[in-house]
Amino acid sequence: MYLYNLTLQPATGINKAIYGNFSSPKSQEIVISRGKILEMLRPDESSGQLKVVYSQEVFGLIRTLCPFRMTGANRDLLVVGSDSGRIAFFEFSNITNKFEKVHLETYGKTGCRRIVPGQYIASDPKGRAVMIAGIEKQKFVYILNRDTNNRITISSPLEAHKNRTIIFEISGVDVGFENPQFAVLEADYGDFEDSESAVCTGNGVKLLTFYEMDLGLNVVVRKYGEPIDPTANLIITVPGGADGPGGVLICCENFIVWRKPGFSEVRTLYPRREDMADDRGLLMICYASHKQKDLFFFLIQSELGDLYKVTIVYNEDRVNGIMVQYFDTIFPSGSICVLKTGFLFAAAEYANQ
Repeated sequence: MYLYNLTLQPATGINKAIYGNFSSPKSQEIVISRGKILEMLRPDESSGQLKVVYSQEVFGLIRTLCPFRMTGANRDLLVVGSDSGRIAFFEFSNITNKFEKVHLETYGKTGCRRIVPGQYIASDPKGRAVMIAGIEKQKFVYILNRDTNNRITISSPLEAHKNRTIIFEISGVDVGFENPQFAVLEADYGDFEDSESAVCTGNGVKLLTFYEMDLGLNVVVRKYGEPIDPTANLIITVPGGADGPGGVLICCENFIVWRKPGFSEVRTLYPRREDMADDRGLLMICYASHKQKDLFFFLIQSELGDLYKVTIVYNEDRVNGIMVQYFDTIFPSGSICVLKTGFLFAAAEYANQ
């Protein structure tokens, strides 16, 4: 006898939303996860209505999603982190009208374990490598390439583990075509047998760490690490190379700060509501990036639902200032996406998406 489990009423809450060009080079699509349901939505440019292009029950728990575009490609792949203990790469097929499996790589046990990667995924902006991390200790980096038959190949996992470390956020750093780098917010809680460690004293230090994937030596090295404000919770990749100053923006309580190894930090306070108490902190919960050939900006949302537009004043690779302007107020969201067609998609937590 075989038992088949099917939920009659699908989940409506959205855990994660990303956007990219999955079906064709110029299409604007949003991929969302509703727990164990994977969907792809396409907005109508004339009316703004969303059309469900693809929906699939995955019979597992989707923990995170990430778009990935290989160097020279004109479409995005979908990278999925789940409770399967595998990193999964999917490509949308216009023939079957669904996501087809491109590659599966096993790295750990099944289940949502804190030490098994799958909670966080970040891709190199130039499409060369992917980092997948767990809540604690383990981080793997995979290098992707193509063989002579134009099929995607994936390297063996390269370890970037650090014992007794809690991971809060990871992000790919735009360094042009230099060795890929990943920024990580992490904190070392120390050894419980050491009376002076953070786990015993409660005085932990949160670090902003940069890990570099050395393509020549085929190893991952911890290149840079400095203390950051303990309230830091989000990392935003800033375009680099010929497109911007590079580095990352870190969202902290009451302010946002730009960090780049070898440069002085630049920070700016968030605008606050007039009736907001002075002793109450203001945290950001999600962000969206918008990049064109000649400009880029970011939208960040506070826990109150306020949207802020963040622009950077820079000269070559040096940032001179950060401008944060109030944009609008919507319901607090788990994810927001800015499409190049001018639409803003908000995966609201307690209201209509």
